[in-house]
Amino acid sequence: MLVDTAAEFMAASVHQELRRWTSERLHTAVYSHGHIDHVFGAAVWEAESAERGWPAPEVIAHEALPLRFDRYILTARYNQVINRRQFGVPHLRWPVEYRYPDRTYSGELDVVVGGLSFLLRHEKGETDDHTVTWLADKRVLCCGDLFIWASPNAGNPQKVQRYPREWAAALRRMIALEPEYLLPGHGLPVIGADRVRRALNDTADLLDSLVDQTLAVMNEGGRLDDAIFGVVPPAHLMDRPYLRPVYDEPEFIVRNVWRLYGGWWDGNPASLKPAPEQALAAELAELAGGSAGARRPGQELTAPDEAGDDRTEADRETALRLAGHLAELAWLAAPDDPGIARFRGLVNLARVQASTSTMARGVFGWAARESALDST
Repeated sequence: MLVDTAAEFMAASVHQELRRWTSERLHTAVYSHGHIDHVFGAAVWEAESAERGWPAPEVIAHEALPLRFDRYILTARYNQVINRRQFGVPHLRWPVEYRYPDRTYSGELDVVVGGLSFLLRHEKGETDDHTVTWLADKRVLCCGDLFIWASPNAGNPQKVQRYPREWAAALRRMIALEPEYLLPGHGLPVIGADRVRRALNDTADLLDSLVDQTLAVMNEGGRLDDAIFGVVPPAHLMDRPYLRPVYDEPEFIVRNVWRLYGGWWDGNPASLKPAPEQALAAELAELAGGSAGARRPGQELTAPDEAGDDRTEADRETALRLAGHLAELAWLAAPDDPGIARFRGLVNLARVQASTSTMARGVFGWAARESALDST
């Protein structure tokens, strides 16, 4: 039994490493979910089986997973664009051919391999097609990406809907199994029942807190802006080494909760049917005395005080965000101005340096590279 078959570029090395552990044939592979870094290694095992005259391994997944592959094919060019941007890989090629599962299930599935009984259970969280694999005899739980040694990927700004409330409930059901070994889709194993329980419970508490706070804003009639700047993740949880915002971050989760329960509109009447971005930028630039006039306040916001930058961290972050707005407006108003492009690039480079998450660094880095091309 193999849970996840790896990304295509890692498949051969994963196979080689596992062959140091055992020479037995692969009987069954389980896709924990349909993200491409988990489902592109089956071909290596199938080739080995064909070479040795073994039956090919059976691939099992939740019934929603093939629909994900269908959607990936439908939106291949879009996924190529956003993943190049997210990960800073300009030549990434999004796949259009997938190894679909041989067997799917809905709620739960019992599987026996090599005399061991495995329980496969569907959960929703990062995706709608997650499978948790439980080996009760060994107290081993394979959780896919429901735990990744980082703040949960429940708010990715460029990807489809996540399910943070259901994710928290899934983690609590995992705790109820009382696992002693947690094998996540990314990162090292967590060993020891107490450590596993704490890691899963803290992650669930963080998600529940973000959902509860966001829903409170919504139920009071607030705007998305009120939620973004009013929801505060519990500090003691953000201090956990396995909940740091290094991939996704809580602010993006708040946006995802809003989208899940409230739709895409942010509550601002002006954004319901907005003016074209360039038209708004041109109007504001004219009010500021031209695009160069719009740039000057942004330069002041990103520059440290002459006597030393004694602003608080929150003040510096607010200044960077304001500079980001002004740089984008100036660039939209004067897209052919190399000086404006250079300014936009510098602002976004500053935002890369100030960001902790892959999601934020990817977008700001892409904008900086785009600006560099426009400034030449």
